[in-house]
Amino acid sequence: MKIRKVTEEFRPKVYALLRSAFPGSNYESDLIEALHSNGKPVQEWVCIHTNKVIAYIAFTNAYHGSGVCGLHLAPMAVAPDFQRQGVGSELLRFALRQEPIKKQPLYVLGKPGFYKRFGFEPCIQPVCPFDKNNAHFLSLRNTATDSFTIGYEPEFQKVAKPSKNQGKKRH
Repeated sequence: MKIRKVTEEFRPKVYALLRSAFPGSNYESDLIEALHSNGKPVQEWVCIHTNKVIAYIAFTNAYHGSGVCGLHLAPMAVAPDFQRQGVGSELLRFALRQEPIKKQPLYVLGKPGFYKRFGFEPCIQPVCPFDKNNAHFLSLRNTATDSFTIGYEPEFQKVAKPSKNQGKKRH
C-alpha cells in the first residue's frame, strides 16, 4: 500500500471511491468534484493498492469570518472491501504528519470514538453549522475561546444535501 498526493489523474478514481464508500449519497463525490472544479485549496491524499485507490482523505480551509482559522477534515473514505483493516487509520496518521497539516487547528464532523484515538477532542467553540450542539464536532490544536460559527468553503452548502452519515467515517 502506498500513499500519494492526489493529482488530476487520480481524481476520477477518488470520485468513484467516494460513491462506493458512501452508498446512497453523491454528496461527498459531488463536493470534492466541485472543490476541484472551482480551484479551491484541498490538501488530499490517497492510498493505492494494486493500482487501485482504496482510501482518500481531504482537508479544506476552515473560516472565522473571512479569515482562515484552520482546516476541516472532510471527507475521509475507505473502499468497502478494505474497511476495518486499519487503512483509514494509517492514512489519517500519515496526513497528520504532513507539513500543511501538522501545525494547523483541525476540525472534523465524525464519530468521536474513532477520532479521539488521534488526539481530537470534543469541540465547544467554534460552533459547527452542520451539527446541533456540536455532538459529533471535534478538533485538534484548537485554541478558540470566542463564540463563532465556523465557516466552510461554499461548496459544502452548494452540492446536494448531505446524507445522514455525511462527515462520519464508515466502518
